[in-house]
Amino acid sequence: MKYRALTVSREFGSGGGRIANTVAGWLGWKLMDNEIITAIAQSARVNPRVVSHYDERVDSWLRRLNEEAIRGVAMAAGQPLEETDIFDAREMNELTHRIILEAYTSGSCVIVGRGAQCILAHRPDVFHVFVYAPLRERILRLRTRLEPGADVEQRLRKVDGERAKYLHQRFSKNWCAPQLYDLMIRSHEDEDATARVIYYAMTGKMQSA
Repeated sequence: MKYRALTVSREFGSGGGRIANTVAGWLGWKLMDNEIITAIAQSARVNPRVVSHYDERVDSWLRRLNEEAIRGVAMAAGQPLEETDIFDAREMNELTHRIILEAYTSGSCVIVGRGAQCILAHRPDVFHVFVYAPLRERILRLRTRLEPGADVEQRLRKVDGERAKYLHQRFSKNWCAPQLYDLMIRSHEDEDATARVIYYAMTGKMQSA
C-alpha cells in the first residue's frame, strides 16, 4: 500500500508531536500540526491565539448559549452577524475539517491530532497512529517543557481529557479505541526509535539511526 497521508494522535507528554515531525522529515512530507492553527486563523481572519483556545476542545454549554443569544439579538436588530464576528468551536470544526481534507487531497502530509483519524477514517491510503507512554515518563518529559511550578499531573489530565471529549462529542468515538488506528505504539525515551517503527510500518523500509 502506498500511503498519501499519516495521522498521529498522541497522549499529552508522549512526544507524539516530535515523533510526527521526525517521520515527516524522513518521508519528505509536510507536517500539519501548528500549521493547522495558522491556516485556520488566516481563513477565519482571527488571531491565532483565539484559534488555539478552541484547538481540540469543545465549547461549554454556557458559552454556546451566550453565542446563540448574541446571534439572536443581532438578528432581531436586523443586523445579521458576519461569519467572522463570532469565532466559535462550530466554525473551528468546519474549518479544521476542510483544511484536513485539503491536506489529504494534496497528499504527502503528516497530520497531528484534530480528529484527522476520524475525518479520514475511510480513506484506505491513510495510515493512522496513536502514540502513548506511561504516566511517569510523560511527567518527566513535561517537566522540561512546561513552566516552572506547573502542576504537571493536573495539566496531563486536563489536556488528555479535552482531547478525548473533543473526539467523543464531535465524532462519537473513543479516543483510545484501537479500531481507529493501524498502529498504537508506546513511545520510548529515544523518540527516534519510535519514529523508526512508524516509518517501517508505513513503508516497509528501515530508517537508519
